[in-house]
Parts: sequence; C-alpha cells; structure tokens
Amino acid sequence: MKFTAALTAFSAAGVIAEISASNTTRDVNPFAGKNYFANSFYAAELNQTVNAFLAKNDTLNAARARTVQKTGTFVWVTSVSGLSIINTTIAEARAEQRKTRKRQIVELVLYNLPDRDCSAGQSAGEFSSINDGLALYKKKFVDPYAALLKNARDLSFAVILEPDSLGNVITNQNVPFCANATPVYEAGIAYAIAKLQASNIALYLDAAHGGWLGWDGNLPLEFAKVIALAANATNATVPYRSGNSTRPLNGTRPLNYTRPAPSIRGFATDVSNYNPYIANPRANYTQWSNSYDELHYAESLAPFLTNLSLPAHFIIDQGRSGLQNTRGSWGDWCNVEAGFGIRPTTQTNSSLVDSIVWAKPGGESDGACGVTVSGEVAPNAGTWWEAYTEMLVKNADPPLPPTYVGNGTVVKRNARRSLSRLLL
Repeated sequence: MKFTAALTAFSAAGVIAEISASNTTRDVNPFAGKNYFANSFYAAELNQTVNAFLAKNDTLNAARARTVQKTGTFVWVTSVSGLSIINTTIAEARAEQRKTRKRQIVELVLYNLPDRDCSAGQSAGEFSSINDGLALYKKKFVDPYAALLKNARDLSFAVILEPDSLGNVITNQNVPFCANATPVYEAGIAYAIAKLQASNIALYLDAAHGGWLGWDGNLPLEFAKVIALAANATNATVPYRSGNSTRPLNGTRPLNYTRPAPSIRGFATDVSNYNPYIANPRANYTQWSNSYDELHYAESLAPFLTNLSLPAHFIIDQGRSGLQNTRGSWGDWCNVEAGFGIRPTTQTNSSLVDSIVWAKPGGESDGACGVTVSGEVAPNAGTWWEAYTEMLVKNADPPLPPTYVGNGTVVKRNARRSLSRLLL
C-alpha cells in the first residue's frame, strides 16, 4: 500500500491524538531494571543440543548451549490449547521472582489470527474467517489470554501481537487470500489491543522488518488505522442513563465519562527474521534502501509514527541475526544460514529501541524450506531442528559466553563488552 493511498484511506487523527495523550504517562521502558525470564519450554528443547555437543566431546559448545538455556526468549502462544502454556510460564516466573528477588519480565507472542500466514502458508492457524473465525478468535483465544495476564499483576509482560499480519496487509493485497483476510486481521488485532490494556502489559505491534516495509513507499500508516479501530472497540465515551435521560452517576461523574483510549508501547521488528541490528558491512541487496539494518529501519519509521502521534518505541529480534550476509536476496526468509545474535539487553545505544530481544526460539523450523544442514532438510514449521540449532550456536556473533557446570563454577565472557564493541 503506497503511503499517500494509506493516508487517504485513514482520517482518524482525533482518535490517534487521544491515544498519544494516554501514552505520555506510560513512557517508561518496560524492560528497564527487569530480568528477562528464561522459560522452561525452550530450555527443555535445548537439552538435546547440549547432549549432542557432549556426545561429540565438544564441551565448549555444550556450555554455550547452556547459556542459551538461560537466555530470556519469547513464548509463542499459537492456539487455544496452547493457552495452558501461559499458566505454566506465570507460575515459573513467580517462582523465579521469589527466589532471586528480581523483577521478571515475561515475554509472550500472541499469534492465532483467522487465516494466519496468508501469503506463505507455512504457519496456518486453527481459525478460518469463513467459519466464524473472528468471533472464535476473540472469545476462545484473546479473552482468556488477556484474563490470564491481568490476573498476574505481580509480573510484567511484553507481548508481540500477530507477527507478519500487517506486513501482509500492506504489501500482499495482490494475494487474494490476504486481501480477503485484511478486514479480519485489522479487527482481530484491534480487539486484542483493546482487551490487553493493563499497567503490567506492554504491547508491541509487529512491524515486519526493514527489508519488507522499510522502503519509502511502504512506510506504513496501517498501524494507525488498527489502533484507531482498537479505540473504537473500547466504546471510549460511555453515557450514563436513567430511563430516557442522560445524567451523571450519583452526581459524581460528568455526563459522558471518557475511558482512557487503548495504547501500545511500540513496535516489534525483525521477528523471526535475520536482519542485523547494525550491518557490518551492509548487504549488497540493501543498496537502494535507507532501512538497510534494523536500527536504520527504526530510525526511518520513527518520524512517520511521531507524525501520527504513535509511540516510536521498538524491540528488535536478534535471535538469529548473528551471521550476516548469507542470503542471496532480502526475500529469503525461511531457515537461512544463521547464528545466534546479540543477547537480550536494554543497552541499545538508541533512545528509540527499548530492547534487543530473542523473539523467535532459535532451533524451531520456519517451515519445510530453506538451507540444508549436515545433509538434513528442514522439517515443518515449529518442529525442532537439531542440526540447525547446533549451527546457530557455532555461528553466534558475538560468541556466546559458555556456562560450565559440574564443578559448581560458571565461566562467562563479558557479553556487555562484546556488545559495546559491536555498537561502536
């Protein structure tokens, strides 16, 4: 969708201004001062990687894989049955918080829109728009998801909303399935934003990545449209009525009481992709783009967001972005030759970027496509791929600090110093 066309299509400036006003009181980095909770689901998957390296007498990389086990990553909640994962994660994060006396931030992905993954089809979901999918998504998935987080006020949550969905809306209208899914995507995400309003929840709307939306003609206003729909979904102005007349409630409220408009903290980029935070050197296929790495993409997108009174805060996935310039084109997205990237941190050297995160659990396949590793082809989306995981460990940049166990000692490199060198 071209920028001018999107601007013509959207004119809810008043609603967006109201959203901006509600954001000004919440402009605090939700990751600051908190521990990135390392969930047990991903740690358990990595046990086989540790054991695989030990079977090869590769104790160094086994120790590096243990460090990955201790790294905070996002938990993907992708189905109604998967909602139980939230309960387990909350219980474990509470236990960790009590044990360490450190505030935990629990990272979650909400990913179950009707007609999900409309262009690639590798990660199709359980709901279909032609089978009452939107209503089911709201009632059976979003509502209980939101309730679980709101009932855990002692924890902080960072939630990425529906990866790839708005990117498909913006650039894939030529795909009939995506064109038909567009109003469902918009309504579903708007509903999720409205339902997930709580002081302990920081929402990040997926903004694809620099190679997808970072071109000047694609810098999107679709985000503003969806957030405006969320404001409408809350019925922000609520009249109090008695019979056929409107009056204050017990004389204590104005005639029309305005609820706070829904807000998001910001935007997530590079989710499940491979773009570097800072390119060194920049890839040849980026030569015509100002968004040639994810920091530049955030800097390119920020003024457009600010002009719409939307929050210019970002989290950037670097879970598989350690090995640069292995792709033939920017469009290569599936199981690319890669390595673990910069570990999660708020030390980003940018006032725009709240945190570098690991959103995609490295080792879970993107789909039955991409590179061959050690003679193995990729399994279906979401399936653990051991050979690929070992590649991520070996190719990590900065190199992963090892965690040795057995004699009670833990040996680590200075990861912050490595990051500082990278950002200079």
